[in-house]
Amino acid sequence: MKNRWLVVIGAIIIQISLGAVYIWSVFQAPLLTYFPAWTESQVTLPAQIILACFALAVIIAGRIQDKVGPRPVAIAGGLMLAAGLMLASLTSHLPPDKALSWLIVTYSVIGGLGIGTAYVCPIATCVKWFPDKRGLITGLAVAGFGAGAFFFAPLAKGLIGGDYYQLFGKNLFPLPAAGLFNTFLIFGIIFLITVVGGAFLLKNPEPGYRPPGWNPPAEVTIAGQSKVNYSPAQMFRTWQFWLLWVVFLIGCGSGLMIIMKASPIWQSLALSNLKDGAGNISLESIASAGALAVSILAIFNSLGRIIWGKISDMAGRRPAMLAMFFMEGLCLLLLPQMQSFSSFLTGISIIGLSFGGLLAVLPAITADFFGLKHYGANYGWMFSAYGAGGLLGPYLAASLMKTSAIVKVREFRSGQEGLIKTLVVGDYHQAFIIAGVLCLLAAAAMLILKQPEAKESQPASL
Repeated sequence: MKNRWLVVIGAIIIQISLGAVYIWSVFQAPLLTYFPAWTESQVTLPAQIILACFALAVIIAGRIQDKVGPRPVAIAGGLMLAAGLMLASLTSHLPPDKALSWLIVTYSVIGGLGIGTAYVCPIATCVKWFPDKRGLITGLAVAGFGAGAFFFAPLAKGLIGGDYYQLFGKNLFPLPAAGLFNTFLIFGIIFLITVVGGAFLLKNPEPGYRPPGWNPPAEVTIAGQSKVNYSPAQMFRTWQFWLLWVVFLIGCGSGLMIIMKASPIWQSLALSNLKDGAGNISLESIASAGALAVSILAIFNSLGRIIWGKISDMAGRRPAMLAMFFMEGLCLLLLPQMQSFSSFLTGISIIGLSFGGLLAVLPAITADFFGLKHYGANYGWMFSAYGAGGLLGPYLAASLMKTSAIVKVREFRSGQEGLIKTLVVGDYHQAFIIAGVLCLLAAAAMLILKQPEAKESQPASL
């Protein structure tokens, strides 16, 4: 391949599509309306499981793509994701007690495994093509994943209700009313085209590749591989791996708690100052603001991956991570006081910026600390912290949520007075406090982090 930036283009196309995993909060309210017997914890379960399956697939696909290359693995991931979403569209044909299980198996398990299978390929490929810009390029490679929700959250909302496609609150063009479950089908078709198409731009460089004009630092051999080449088994025996795994679990769990539930969190904050029967409020405007919050969060999630990736190249991985954990923790502690929409957007934007930065530094520091020879497998194991965080963060928010008020809202459409709807206002204060304190502890842990000693890998079964 003459132009290595074509790999980046393919990576971004794939990652924008896979990043739609972050729009679950847009589906949450419509699902609760369609299945009123479902609880907050139940409707959160698909979001938790898809993230866990996502991380599990990264471990498996990382090993496979190390052996067969990125293209066939990414294609397989795109096919699995499309199949999962298309099958999820059939959920409406099942009774409520079976619908949740079906949605989890199709959307969460099949779709999540597809996302993880495709996700690892662009990152591992870009790292090999850009040894000279490792932090920046891994940031770009995963930036699309963070930006996916920016494009697909308003698309999902518009298709579900037959509304306009909105960006920054502006109506751009009308969308047909596809309904909740046909939206899953439409997304499946879109991702089938984009993920499989982007996969054809992925290709590993020749062994020993180095960019023109780039001279590797002293600790890198002529083959372009770092002398720090740990196998997975050797990596597990270092305290650095376990420290990084735990702090990434904390950072990812805290960030995903906000990302996966941004819309319902804002809806609860928006309703929290109302008393029963008091005031006029538009449920549509609250829902639109929730979708906008998801999109804004996606922008900063994406920008954080690029900005912090570059900062980590210049200032070092450890100082960058210390700053990110500190910012994320502080904003989580202050979030319950951010009652206005503008202050709420500010808080979640900083959280998204920090969370995105962690996911840019994660692949770079895995390569720095443990080498490139077994990079796909090592990164997969390190990324399992993301999956554990995906289970822990949304669960923490749902399980610790307390009902703080019952708000009755009367809807008016086209001048016609509608029925009174009773809405539950959730208090997520405890979850924010716990996550914020843990992030500050993770920031403190960065003070003792140091790179492991150089080691050539040995054959290992892991």
